[in-house]
Order: sequence, then structure tokens, then C-alpha cells
Amino acid sequence: MRQRHRSPRLLGSGGGAMRRRTLLLVAAAGISAVGAAPEAPTRTPTPLGRVVPAPASVAPDGTAFRITPTTRIQVDRNTERIGLYLAGILRPSTGYRLPVTSRGGSDAIRLRLGSRDKALGGEGYRLDSGKHGVTITARTSAGLFHGVQTLRQLLPAAVEKRTVQPGPWPVAGGTIKDTPRYGWRGAMLDVSRHFFTVDQVKRFIDELALYKLNKLHLHLSDDQGWRIAIDSWPRLTEYGGSTQVGGGPGGFYTKADYKEIVRYAASRHLEVVPEIDMPGHTNAALASYADLNCDGVAPPLYTGTEVGFSSLCVDKEVTYDFVDDVIRELAALTPGRYLHIGGDEAHSTSHEDYVKFMDRVQPVVARYGKTVIGWHQLTGATPAKGALAQYWGLDETGAEEKAQVARAAQNGTGLILSPADRIYLDMKYTKDTPLGLDWAGLVEVDRSYDWDPADYLPGAPSSAVQGVEAPLWTETIVTTSDIDHMVFPRLPGVAELGWSPAATHDWDTYKVRLAAQAPRWDALGIGYYRSPKVPWPAE
Repeated sequence: MRQRHRSPRLLGSGGGAMRRRTLLLVAAAGISAVGAAPEAPTRTPTPLGRVVPAPASVAPDGTAFRITPTTRIQVDRNTERIGLYLAGILRPSTGYRLPVTSRGGSDAIRLRLGSRDKALGGEGYRLDSGKHGVTITARTSAGLFHGVQTLRQLLPAAVEKRTVQPGPWPVAGGTIKDTPRYGWRGAMLDVSRHFFTVDQVKRFIDELALYKLNKLHLHLSDDQGWRIAIDSWPRLTEYGGSTQVGGGPGGFYTKADYKEIVRYAASRHLEVVPEIDMPGHTNAALASYADLNCDGVAPPLYTGTEVGFSSLCVDKEVTYDFVDDVIRELAALTPGRYLHIGGDEAHSTSHEDYVKFMDRVQPVVARYGKTVIGWHQLTGATPAKGALAQYWGLDETGAEEKAQVARAAQNGTGLILSPADRIYLDMKYTKDTPLGLDWAGLVEVDRSYDWDPADYLPGAPSSAVQGVEAPLWTETIVTTSDIDHMVFPRLPGVAELGWSPAATHDWDTYKVRLAAQAPRWDALGIGYYRSPKVPWPAE
């Protein structure tokens, strides 16, 4: 297997950060921009149906639009920010000025909010393309932003490059009407086992946004490192954040850093879901504060990869003072609805103590205005009203454990599906994959795609399934290139499971659409695993 390496960069940018280009119009054989590369003689438009995730409805009409030096991006005050974002993507590669303006007329990309089509819901959009322009309409900014991601995929892959490329820039004619199947479409990044900088997280956010994911779950604490500043317990980061798997300096996010991640994610219409894992996976906290240990003795920092050996002391009141402070400060930084309290692999906590702990902690989350999420072991206690359980078991997980989760779902607990032997992004593709683990098995790209969330968990009503989330644990993941190699090509398939109608789900057609994404990843500098399961374009 060959692993590609690309120079990491952010995959999308706002118009305010773009260098302004000077446009010189010349009346000649055509109209071109100074600095624009000469156009290739022909370029076949990307078919409307080649988008990932697959749109809900596609109606081609054969009349293509072509972006030219006179094209503008038409906005109003409610859509200007998304217009600037789109311009920031299109200007470097086309070399065109593409003014973001309220002026009407033809030869425009029009961004419109306020559609009366209630079927579009909170994240849907409609894209109409024809000879005189492209119009994207939606009821919300999120829907409009998702429509822009579709427009990106309809343009030639070279549009993603940051230098001027040869045109032309056609958009196939017709109409796409699109809405998501599930409201929860996410990915998790473990920043505890290996720390990743704010810029690295932003790059990951851009990768998620390209495929219409809307949740970024950040695993902020574990045995190997504590990654978020808590003013009332400063040693959590000063000491607990000072290492990572294999040693090394670790790191942490200041509150300003975390706010910047939240802001950037919101600009891409992703909600940040922070996780503080407890009562297990807590060695970094236990090492930082001896009082959190039942014997009052702080263990050493941990840089290995074993699990299940640590636990907060359930019988000490200081434990709940600690939990209250952490949740209070983190909730104040997080505008989103949810706060994840972990709860997995608490092997050093008795069942009785686990139930006692969760009964004390879940109301704290509610007190600070957030909704509880826990790994599916939370269903072994009593999930709070409205809580979500994140299932990470395997196809072959025991029937009783699955039945426990299903009973909770029958009683109103919502489910996020993250089966480890399907969509854990840290699982090896094959036995020869140089990165990742294989405790859940080998997960090739077809296996990660070819299952249906609606009927995955026996006994759980399909109405309980809120969506899907692909976790990336980082025991072996150190660099941005490592992230890209394990995330691609599996992430787009997870996105399609979360977005596209069940009727569109077909591996044989999907793998062709997936293969067509490769030139775009090359243009974006995303290194990926060239699975033999996929008919990639010749290099």
C-alpha cells in the first residue's frame, strides 16, 4: 500500500482573507481575466448525480452554466457570509474576480434564503442550474451552506487548487432537491492520546464540511492527557496535559483556543460536542489532583495505550465538586446543545458505583443547560430524559448488551451509531495498514459503507436512531497526514449513510462516485488510501 503525503492546509477560506485580484476585461475572441490560465477547449460537466453524499432528488435538463470572468455571486445581507466563503474557494483557481454583490441579472451564482418549501427542513437546499446561472435556495443558512458544498463537487476538481488553473468551469444543468436522512452526522477526533493544534482541527472541520457533516465530537480528556483549560482546576492542563501516547509534550487548548475552534466550526455549520470521559479514562486528572483518588495518592502520568485501569473516586464529595466545576466551565464555553460524559470501559468502577456516579453527574449536565450524551454503557445505568447513547459495539457484540441498549431506546433514549467494526476510522483497512489498530477487525471501505443504520441494532426502534458518527481514536495517529490516510476514503461513506435516502444506498454505484472524488482530494492536498475495492482514476 502506498500512503500519500500532502502539505496540510485549510480546505476552505472566507472572502475576507483572500487577496483581491485585478480584473482586466478584454474584448477579443473571449473575455478573460489577467492572471487566469487559458481555457481547455472542452470540459464535460460533472453529472448532477455524481455528488457524495447522494442527493435525495436529481433532475438533469442538459443545459449547463459556465462560470466566466463576468460571473458574480449574488447575495443579500443574510447570505453575504456564505457568498464570501464561496468566493474564497472559487477565486484562486479561476482567476476571476467574482464580486459578491446584491446586483441581480444573469450570469450569476445566486444564494437565496427564505424558501417556502417546508420539505427542505433545517438543512435541505435546492440547486437549480441553467444557461444563465446557478441558484441555491434554502430555508436556513445551514441548508444554503450544504448547497454550496454540492456546487463545489459539480465543478471540476481543479477548482479546489489555490493557484490559477485552466478553465472552463461548467456546472451541469438541472435541479437537485436535497435533504438529510438524519440530523446527527458527525465525526469524533481524539485529541487526548495525541494532541492536535487549533489549525489541525480546523483542517479536519473543513474535511467534514465538504461532505455535509454537522457534528464535531472532541474527545478532550483521557488517561494520556487533559486538553481543555479549567480555571478552577489549573493543574489539569499544566500537569495532566503535559504528555501523550509515547511521551512527548502533549498540549492543551486555552479557553480562547477552544472558542476559536467552536467559532470556526460554526462558520462551517458544525456543532462542537465536547467530551470529558468519566468515571474511567481519567488518569490525567487523577495524576493532577491526588484528592480525586480514593487513597489520596496521585498516580504517575500515563503514556501507554491500555484502558480500563483508572477511576474517579465515586464516594468522595470532592469528585462531584470537580465534576461540577468542569462541566460548568465547559458548558459556558460551548454554545451547542450537548455535552458528552463518556462512561465507557469503566472496568475499575463497580456496577453499583457506576450507577451511583451517573445518577449524580447527569443532573449536573442538565443544571448547566446541556443534554447528556454517553457511550452506550450509560444504558447500564438510567439515562436521563432526552439523553443520547452512542453505540460503539460490534456486529458480534453479545445479545444481552445489545438488548440493554435496545431497551433504553424503546424507553426514549436516542441512539448515535458508531459501530467499531464499521466506522471506527482508526481501524486498519488491511493487515498491512501501517497505522491504526485491529481489535475490532479490519475495516475496508466497502465494509464501512455497506450497512443500514435504521435496522442495525436489533430491537431498537428506527425512530430512536438520531444518526451516525465516525470516531478517530489516535493511539497511532500523530500527524495531519495520518488523519487524512485513515479518514479517506471512509469518511464520505459515513456521510452518505447519514445524509442520503436509504433508496440510494448501493455499493456498486457508490464506489464509482467515490472514485470520482480522488482528483478533488489531490487538489485539496488530502492524502488517502487507494483501496483496491474502488475503481480509482489512473494516476
